[in-house]
Amino acid sequence: MIANADALLKPLTIKGLTIRNRVMSTSHAPGYGKDGKPQERYQLYHEEKAKGGIGLTMFGGSSSVAIDSPATPWAQISAADDSVIPFFRSFSERIHRHGAKLMIQLTHMGRRTKWDTDNWFPTISSSPRREPASRAVPREMDEGDIARVVADFAEAARRCREGGLDGLEVSAAHGHLIDQFFSPSINHRTDQYGGSLENRMRFGAEVLSAIRAATGDDYVIGIRMSGDELLAEGLSHEECVTIAAEYARRGLIDFVNIVGGQARDHIAHAISLPNMSFPVAPFLYLASAIKREVEVPVFHAQRVTDLATGARAVAEGHLDMVAMTRAHIADPHVVKKLIEGRADDIRQCVGAGYCIDRIYVGGDALCLQNAATGREATMPHVIPKAARSLKVVVVGGGPAGLEAARVSAERGHAVVLFEKERELGGQINIASKGTWREALSGIPRWLSAQVRKLGVDVRLGVEATDAAVTAEKPDIVIVATGGRPNLDEVAGAAHVVPTWDVLTGKVEAAGSVLLYDATGQHHGASTAEFLAKKGCLVEIATQDRMVGEEIGTTNQPVHLRELYKLGVVMTPNTELAEVYPEGNRLVAVLRNTMTLAEEERLVDRVVVEYGTLPVDGVFRALRGGSVNDGVTDQHALVEGRPQPWAEQVGRNGADGSAAGWTGAAPAGGAASNGAGGPANGAATAEAHPGGYALYRVGDCVAGRNIHAALYDSLRLCKDI
Repeated sequence: MIANADALLKPLTIKGLTIRNRVMSTSHAPGYGKDGKPQERYQLYHEEKAKGGIGLTMFGGSSSVAIDSPATPWAQISAADDSVIPFFRSFSERIHRHGAKLMIQLTHMGRRTKWDTDNWFPTISSSPRREPASRAVPREMDEGDIARVVADFAEAARRCREGGLDGLEVSAAHGHLIDQFFSPSINHRTDQYGGSLENRMRFGAEVLSAIRAATGDDYVIGIRMSGDELLAEGLSHEECVTIAAEYARRGLIDFVNIVGGQARDHIAHAISLPNMSFPVAPFLYLASAIKREVEVPVFHAQRVTDLATGARAVAEGHLDMVAMTRAHIADPHVVKKLIEGRADDIRQCVGAGYCIDRIYVGGDALCLQNAATGREATMPHVIPKAARSLKVVVVGGGPAGLEAARVSAERGHAVVLFEKERELGGQINIASKGTWREALSGIPRWLSAQVRKLGVDVRLGVEATDAAVTAEKPDIVIVATGGRPNLDEVAGAAHVVPTWDVLTGKVEAAGSVLLYDATGQHHGASTAEFLAKKGCLVEIATQDRMVGEEIGTTNQPVHLRELYKLGVVMTPNTELAEVYPEGNRLVAVLRNTMTLAEEERLVDRVVVEYGTLPVDGVFRALRGGSVNDGVTDQHALVEGRPQPWAEQVGRNGADGSAAGWTGAAPAGGAASNGAGGPANGAATAEAHPGGYALYRVGDCVAGRNIHAALYDSLRLCKDI
């Protein structure tokens, strides 16, 4: 048990509502809404946290109260009409049956949304000030607009109570409409809603008063707000304290949920949603300061990634509820594992920001290191035992191989894992050397601990030849040998080095360096930062419109900030046309992708990032002896069925016999990870004399990312 665990597990009562412990998940936008409703996928995602012991889970960050605050842009929830009430009821019942409480966040986005979706209404705000993030120029609200929106909040709140939700939170943070009235950076009004702080608080007070009237004095109502906008012309910490204290004193709120910063532009988003470049709990001090001034419970979330930090925050009186939202995306069973004395089994959030980054490009929230999150209908968080035990050999100890070994061992199989290097982790070991990306090492660290705990026979420093694999007499072979740097596309490949060689120290770069990034992901930007911190003069060029174009909202601004600080020259819209030696230096020819004009750079080193190509030699060597020719049936994989060869392998086939192989391949011969199987889908016992089924996962199929590697392995191995 961690220190101060008793403080974390103590119940909290707010207005007669008792929450079983002090751990919560804040309202956020996972992108799971369907038709503006929290349907099955959304509910299952939160139900897993309830099963995992959480005290309070909030959803709908942020649920719209009016039709001119569209829910569409983030696949969110609309609480603007009564059709949502049945969904709230089923959602509440689902969460309550596991002993947790459920609340929602209500908002009007004001200017912080799009006008060209749903009903094509213009955005509205306290003043007609353009928002940098959404690029919307709002219409200034008149008193009729204000009265309408206040009434919309009240009606939405009524629906929440009728839907059985345990309470609600009003968003006045991250630049939403109420905050747009609070903040002097936006509110330039001269009427009773602008000017003094008292006037700027008026709209929020009217909203909260109307909600109270609509729901009753016994309903739990809170507000989420900034403790300091961290903006020269924005809300100061002192003003935020005044707002929280005054609203609490007047009985308008029953709790206050504090964040640091705001979300008006790219770097503000990255700061308010801190990634692994930030320390743990960077804004706890703001919540702590407000707690000293208010009589209502204080909640807080922002990169509280571990229970020890959360427990200390509660025990020392900084908070009443600690929110571990992204921590529950990484592992929804955090509290359950703590109670059961299995804190070491918690898969701790590393702060990669993959979950949030996907949302801001219109995707759904997925965890970089937990492929079951958001897929609860099809992917298990707790792996069930198989009906029979098999011998499984995994080749490769990167994320795909480790997950394959973990899931297979959880299924009850005897697992051997070969890794030719002296440590597990694969490409993550390289990526984590990139300056502030070190926390990525937590992913293989957890997986390594789990496979060893499960009794996997881990063989480090052993290269798995086809002979070594077949000597184990396996029933299943999973190849996860990863990728190698792609230099095949480089004109002048003999004169360049991949980013891998720089990060691992294989090449000591010095002087002037041109880094060419063809992927737009973290690799190029991280390596450029790494080189600049070593004292190199660095230029990073890319064919994209900007450096790090594929990097998401919580990460790209941090990369750009660091590159600017380090003096790295950034050259977009450029392709690397040629590299050739000139004396003891190199000439890199860069071609502008728009004009086709060429320029030359005389540099000491050229470093390139073109992604990876599969390392699949052992897979190809093993195909001929497999019962399935290395084919993974795509339809079975997607539909959640065992592979069609599942019954053709087993302990009886461990001596190399066909193990009952009938020669029937899947209908249509659909090949996935084993692409290149028999064209007509047919196979024969003569062609496949072996007794093992062969699959491949991760980058040895094609270069993708950590999440894809883990998902490959989970969805395959959960049915083996």
